[in-house]
Amino acid sequence: MTATTTSMTDLVTDRRTDTEAGNAGAAVDADTGAHGTGTVELRVGEDWVTVCEVSVLTPGRGVAALLPDGRQAAVFLDRSGRPYAVSNQDPFTGAYVLSRGLLGSAPGTGPFVASPLLKQRFDLSTGRCLDDDAVTVQVYGTRIRAGEPAALTA
Repeated sequence: MTATTTSMTDLVTDRRTDTEAGNAGAAVDADTGAHGTGTVELRVGEDWVTVCEVSVLTPGRGVAALLPDGRQAAVFLDRSGRPYAVSNQDPFTGAYVLSRGLLGSAPGTGPFVASPLLKQRFDLSTGRCLDDDAVTVQVYGTRIRAGEPAALTA
């Protein structure tokens, strides 16, 4: 496979606050349906980084993605086809396991992922821990880009 056009030197650390990071980039191009084709991209610093084809994601389940700067993201597709991404590291244990967590929702909250270890729930839009207000995980903006499959990094 060939590398993406974004070089690693172009990527910078995302230092936005949780409010700024929001899931501001969570969008689906008009040409893609709920479970359409295209590529999932994450906002890392000022750049968009291609993670995978939409077709490799199973709604309701997560995958781990290694970002060009060495961080890990947990990427999810909800049942309506909307992408989300948060840091893959569980802040309570330090283990990189959030991608293996269960997705859910509850009245008054958006979608969340429950850590597979200690079961704390993290809002996928804000990164806020629903069980401990003092804890958050980083949120990445996401989008699905329609068009030809992107060249992914091997």
